[in-house]
Amino acid sequence: MGYEIERKFLVNGAYKPHAHHHYLMKQGYLSLSGISVVRVRVKGEKGYITVKGAVEEGSITRREWEYEVPLQDAEEMLLLCEDAVIVKTRYLVRVGKHIFEVDEFAGENEGLLIAEVELENEEESFEKPDWLGVEVTGNVRYYNSYLSIHPYREWGDK
Repeated sequence: MGYEIERKFLVNGAYKPHAHHHYLMKQGYLSLSGISVVRVRVKGEKGYITVKGAVEEGSITRREWEYEVPLQDAEEMLLLCEDAVIVKTRYLVRVGKHIFEVDEFAGENEGLLIAEVELENEEESFEKPDWLGVEVTGNVRYYNSYLSIHPYREWGDK
């Protein structure tokens, strides 16, 4: 069993000059429930299926299993997704010993920029770059699964 421990932030500055790599991603959800989500993702030229458990109250840790699947299978599974497919470009930005994943959303979520950093444990400290904005860790509105149902473009209170 795997675990994901991450912190999530809005982005309010120029991160692109610091990015060392980027790629297009498409992802959708085959199942959404209160206790888990099943996501299919096309990341560059690879396909993945991921099962994520719910985040426990007061925690930033969740169970996660991710497996590579054939690209063609992932593309076909995207057609089965319950709601909108999320399209975004992911930029990788090294800050100190951590890599921030900055997602620039397209389509119905255009205008939204979110940075995530994965940690070894919940207490791990990390350097916060100037372009990092308000922390939204645990705010369900910024989960990709939520954005697939309630796109950013429809939010009245951005």
